[in-house]
Amino acid sequence: MSLTSVVAPSAAPESPAALVGERLSLSAFHQLGGTLGGYCFVKVVVDREKPVIHFLNNARHSFHAIYIGEEILGVPEERVRAEIDSYNQDFYHGADRRFLLGVLARHPRMLSLETVEVDTMPAELIREFHAFVARHVDASLPLLFKPANQLQERIVREIPPGDLPRVFAHELFSTAPFVALNPGTATGRLRAFRTEAEYRAATLDWSDIIVMDRVPDDIPRLSGIVNARHTTPLSHTNVLATGWQIPNAVQLGALDDVERRGLDGKWVEYTVDAQAASLREVAEPASATPPSWYAQRVTLEAPEAERSPIVNLARLRATDRHRYGTKAANLGELHHVLAHGSQRLLGFYQVPRPPRENLLPYLSRLLDVPAGGDLVAGARRLLDDHVRVPRGIALPFSLQRRFLESSPRIQQAIGKLKMALELEAREIEPLCVELQGLIRSARLPGALAGEIDSALVSQLAGVRTFVVRSSSNAEDLAGFSAAGIYESLNHVTTAERIFASVKEVWASLVSVRSVRLRHQAGIPLDECYMGVVIQEQVEADFGGVLVTTNPMNRADFRTVYVNVSPRVTDVVEGSALPMQYLYSTVEGGGRTVSLGDATADLDERAHDQLQRLAVAGRLLQGHFSPDYTFGSPVDIEWLADGEHVHLLQLRPYSA
Repeated sequence: MSLTSVVAPSAAPESPAALVGERLSLSAFHQLGGTLGGYCFVKVVVDREKPVIHFLNNARHSFHAIYIGEEILGVPEERVRAEIDSYNQDFYHGADRRFLLGVLARHPRMLSLETVEVDTMPAELIREFHAFVARHVDASLPLLFKPANQLQERIVREIPPGDLPRVFAHELFSTAPFVALNPGTATGRLRAFRTEAEYRAATLDWSDIIVMDRVPDDIPRLSGIVNARHTTPLSHTNVLATGWQIPNAVQLGALDDVERRGLDGKWVEYTVDAQAASLREVAEPASATPPSWYAQRVTLEAPEAERSPIVNLARLRATDRHRYGTKAANLGELHHVLAHGSQRLLGFYQVPRPPRENLLPYLSRLLDVPAGGDLVAGARRLLDDHVRVPRGIALPFSLQRRFLESSPRIQQAIGKLKMALELEAREIEPLCVELQGLIRSARLPGALAGEIDSALVSQLAGVRTFVVRSSSNAEDLAGFSAAGIYESLNHVTTAERIFASVKEVWASLVSVRSVRLRHQAGIPLDECYMGVVIQEQVEADFGGVLVTTNPMNRADFRTVYVNVSPRVTDVVEGSALPMQYLYSTVEGGGRTVSLGDATADLDERAHDQLQRLAVAGRLLQGHFSPDYTFGSPVDIEWLADGEHVHLLQLRPYSA
C-alpha cells in the first residue's frame, strides 16, 4: 500500500495529499489523521462518479472543499473560497451530488463515520456512504454511522439497526475521555479531592489546581480545574473558570491517574488545548509568582447611590447600570429592543467571517426572507413572534443604601469588615456572617416597604408568583464575571416574603465568598452596591442557558451552545447534567451533544423552538456588542413554554 496516490508536484513524497482508492490501515489512519478532543480522525471524500474513495492528509488539507477543488476538479483554492457557497450547496445539499463528505474517527473499540453537520444527506445516501467506506477501512474495528445533526438523527432512527450500525453523538459524549472547557497553561500545586467533605476541610490558595468529580460552585479563585466527571461548560463553576482564564477540562479517570502517579500535593504544569490535557510534575518554585489576575485590579464604573425611583424594567436602558445594576439595565435594554427594534441586530451577519464572505444570504434563509428582502423587518418579526421578557420592577442602589443607613448596628458591622479587609485580617469570615445576619434580621423601614409595595401594586398587580433577583454593579465585568455568587430567589408570593427576599439579595453582597472574590480582584467594598429586580415568575415547560459561541471550539463562529433542563438552576449550579445542543446560526440545523441525565431527547417542535432561540441570541449579540466586530458572545438564561421563549437575563460571556 502506498500513501502517495495523490501528490501535488511541489509536495515532498513523504507528504501526500491523500490515500486514494485503497484500504485505510490503522497505521495509515494515524499517519494521515489529526486529533481533536482526544480522538484521532481522518477526513473522507467518496467520489461517486469514479467511484473512488479519498482519505485526506489533515496536514495538507483541513477542508474537504479545498481538497476536492485542487486535487480532483483542478480548481485553485482562491476560486473555491470565492465561490464557497455554491460549492457547499452542491457538496451538502445536492439531490444527485457527486461527492459524499465525512469524517472518520477512531474510538477505543470502533470507528465512527459522520458527515459535515450541515449535510442534509437523505437515507439512501447515508446507507451508500456507510457501505462504501466500510469496504475501505480496517475490518478489525466495526464502523458505525454517527448522525451529524438532528435531521439525520430522525432519519437514522427510521433505518433498521441491522441495515445501518449507528452510534449517536450523545452516547459518545457521555463516555468521551476528554473535553476541553477552557484552554491554557498554569503551574501550581495539585490538590485532589475524592469527596466534598475533603474539599471543605482543605484551605485553598491561588496557586492550587484542583481535581474533583464535581467542583463545587463556591470555589475560590485558583490556577486550574480538572473535572474527573462530565459537566456542562455553562455551570457557574466553569463560567467562572472561563472568566478567570484558567485551564479547565473534563478528564475521565483523572483522580485515579493522579493517585497512580503520586501527584497529589506536588507542583505540576497543567496544559489544556483542543486535543488533550496534560499534567507534568515540576520542581516546586523557591517563591511562587502570582498569576497576572492576582495583581489585576478591576475598575468599577462610578455608582450612583443618591435617591432614584423604583421603576418599571421597561423604562431602563443599558446606561442605567450605575444606578440599578447590570442585570436590571440589560433587562431594560431587552425590553427596549423588543419594543423598538435596533439597527445593530444584523451586526454579526454584516461582517465577513472567512470562509463565509457574506453571511446575509444565510440570514435571509433563517428568517424566511426572500433574497433582497427587508432583513431588519425579518429580525423584528422573529423577536416579536417568539421572544418575551418577563415584566418586572427594578429597585435602585439608593434603596439599599437607605436601608443600610437606617441601622446603626449594620453601619458598625460594615466598618469592622472594611477595616478587616484593609488589614488582611483573619476575622473576615465571621464578620461577613455577622453582617449578613444583621441585614436579614433588621426591620425594613416602613417608608421603604411602602415604596416597594406601591410599585408592585401599580406595575405588577395580578401577578401570583415572583422571582427576586440580584443586580449588582460588581458583576459581568471584564475580569470579574461573578457568576452565581449573588442570590436570586424563586417562588415568592406574599409581600412579607418579597421584603425578606429583597433583604436576602442585599445580604448576598457581603457573603464570605463574594467579599473574598471581589477583594482578590481589588474591588473595594465601598464601591459595591446591590440593586434588586422583582419579576413575574414564568410558568414554562423547560429552560436553560444559551451562549452565542461554542465553548468547546472557540474558532467555530457558526454555532451557538444551548443547555436545556426542566429547571434553569440545574444548568448553572451543575447539580444535574443538562441536555446539551449545538445550533448553527449560519446554515441552520442542530446537533444533540448530550442528553445529560435525561432519558429521551426533546421532540421536533422543541428543537424548532431552540433553533429560533439560537438565531434570536445571535441577533441580540449584535445589539449588545461592545464593538463593531459584533463577535463578543452573550450568555442568556431563558425559559420556554408552548409559544414563546422568555429571556430571564443577558450578560457578556467570556470566551
